[in-house]
Amino acid sequence: MPEFPISPAEGRALCIFARAVIGAELAGTAPPALPENIPALDAPGSCFVTLQLDGGLRGCIGSVEPFETLGANLRRNALNAAFGDPRFQPLSADEFPRTELELSIMGPPEPIPGPEHFVPGEHGIILSLFGRRALFLPQVATEQGWDRETTLDFLARKAGFQSNAWKSKDAAFFVFKTEIFR
Repeated sequence: MPEFPISPAEGRALCIFARAVIGAELAGTAPPALPENIPALDAPGSCFVTLQLDGGLRGCIGSVEPFETLGANLRRNALNAAFGDPRFQPLSADEFPRTELELSIMGPPEPIPGPEHFVPGEHGIILSLFGRRALFLPQVATEQGWDRETTLDFLARKAGFQSNAWKSKDAAFFVFKTEIFR
């Protein structure tokens, strides 16, 4: 989690800021200033921004490791979720009012000895195998109603492998937790 805790009120302010960043891009106006008095924004941090349109995924982009301030990472990932997710066309001005935003503030990934240490719904999971990586946020398994094995099957497919590839002795797993704001 970030160096400074984020309160629910601050989390709401961050979601409002991320929506304002996307709205400014759509309107062709100057991006908004970062919210004031939220110390975590100036500390190294990483996040994922997830957009949903009419209940379905519309974009999800993020960073696993902190390589910039949380404020800069939030701005970058809001724009990329809306306009740079390769699975979707860029978000349109018509879609924007119907789009819901979810912000996941990332905790540090920690290696685990095997997939049996992954707790769906509590942990996010990263699979690393043969130079490829794939990730699911903690809420994905819960939202989809998946158990551990089903989550790992879909994670392997997301990484470009067959469903059971996660059972390989060469597979490495990392788990993480997030703070989620909507």
